[in-house]
Amino acid sequence: MNNLNELDTLQLLNMMDDGNTCLVDVRPPDAYNGWRLEGEARGGHIPGARSLPVRWARYIDWIEIVRNKEIWPHHHIILYGYNSADIEEVAGRFKGAGYEKVSLYPRFMDEWVNDEKLPLERLPGYATLVPPQWVQEVVEGKKSAGHPDGRTVICHAHYRNRDAYLSGHIPGAIDIDTNALESTTTWNRRSPGELRKALEDHGIDCDTTVILYGKYMDPDNSDEFPGSAAGDIGAIRCAFIMLYAGVKDVRVLNGGFHSWEYAGFEIDTDDVPKTPVPDFGQDIPARPELAVDLKEAKEMLASERANLVCVRSWPEYIGEVSGYNYIEAKGRIPGAVFVDAGSDAYHMENYRNLDYTTRESGEIKKIWREAGLTPDKHLAFYCGTGWRGSEAWFNAWLMGWPRVSVFDGGWFEWSNDPDNPFETGLPDNQQR
Repeated sequence: MNNLNELDTLQLLNMMDDGNTCLVDVRPPDAYNGWRLEGEARGGHIPGARSLPVRWARYIDWIEIVRNKEIWPHHHIILYGYNSADIEEVAGRFKGAGYEKVSLYPRFMDEWVNDEKLPLERLPGYATLVPPQWVQEVVEGKKSAGHPDGRTVICHAHYRNRDAYLSGHIPGAIDIDTNALESTTTWNRRSPGELRKALEDHGIDCDTTVILYGKYMDPDNSDEFPGSAAGDIGAIRCAFIMLYAGVKDVRVLNGGFHSWEYAGFEIDTDDVPKTPVPDFGQDIPARPELAVDLKEAKEMLASERANLVCVRSWPEYIGEVSGYNYIEAKGRIPGAVFVDAGSDAYHMENYRNLDYTTRESGEIKKIWREAGLTPDKHLAFYCGTGWRGSEAWFNAWLMGWPRVSVFDGGWFEWSNDPDNPFETGLPDNQQR
C-alpha cells in the first residue's frame, strides 16, 4: 500500500510514549500471549500493543471490535505482525473506516524480536493456554514446546451432552462430563474420594498432562439444561477442579473446539475408550487454597485484604432474574465486588473475543482495576454455581496474580440459607 508510511525501529521507539500512538499486533492471540508460532527468537508482544488479529479483519462487525477496544480515529495506528501482507490487510480496513493516521512497522520479525535489548511482554501463564498447533503436535506424537514428555490425556469437556463429543472431536480425545467432577446437588467440586475415582477412571494421575477443551453450541436459556451447550466454559471449570485436586500440568485449548476447527485440523467421531490408571498418586486436594467455601467467603467479605468477586450478569446482580432454572432466589451477596461477565449464566462475552479465544489480559485488567480489584488482595471469584467464577479465576491465574480462588458455592449456596443477607435493585450510587 504505497500511501502508508513505514517506520523503522528507532522511529517506533520514539513514538511509543506518545499518548496518541496505538500499537496494534495483527498476529494470532496465542502469539500475542507469548507463543512462538513462527519460530521467532522470543515470544510476546511489544509493550502497550493491542491484539487485533488479521483474521478478525474479515469479520463484518470488525469496526465494533475496534471501538470496543477504544481504538479511535484520532490515534496514530502502528501495525506490526508476522508479515507485510497481514499488516497491510488490517491497514486497509483502518483506512476504509476513516482512520487517517496509519503506519506500518514491518521490521518486527527481523529486528525487534531478535534484539534482546528491545522489550517484549507476554502473559505470565501463556503456556497453560495452548494454541491448536501445539495440540496438533501432541496428537502427532511430536515433541511440543514446554511439554514435560509424560503421559497426555486430551479431554473434550461437556455437561451431559456426549453428542457434542460424538459429533466431532480432536483425534484421540476422550470425553469428560462435568458431572464427573461436580456434585449434581450442590454443583460444588466433588469430595476428595469422588475426585480421585473420577480422575483415575479417566486415566489421569497427578503427573498426567491434561489438555482440556469444549465446544460452544449457542446455549438457550429455555432449554432444560442450557449448560449442555456451553462446553467451552465447562472445560475451564474442569481445569480448575483438576488443578485443585493436584494435576500438575493442566492446559486449556485457547478458543476451544472452534479454534481447532478453524485451523483445519482433522476431526474425529470415534468414541475413544478411557484407559484408567490405578492410582492418582497423591492426596487430594493438593491445592486446597484454590477453593473457598462459605465460611471463608464470609471472612473475606469482612476483610480489607480480600474481595469476593461476583462475575454474574447485570440482571442477576440486581435481582431481576436468578440466572438458572433451578435457582429460585434472586439477588446478590452484600459487599461483593461486581464485575459483569456477560449476558447470562452461560456466556462469558466480557472475557472472550468473538472467536471464543481468551480476551487480551490488559483489557480484563482494566475492567478489574476500574472495579477496584488489585493483585495484592486475596480474590475469590463466584457466579451462580462455579463455571463463570472458574473462568474469571483462570484469567487471574494466567496473569500470575498470587492469591486467587473460586468461591465454589456461589449464589446457589449463599441463597439456600435464609439467614444469609442479600440485596436486590441498584446498589447505592451505582448505575449500569
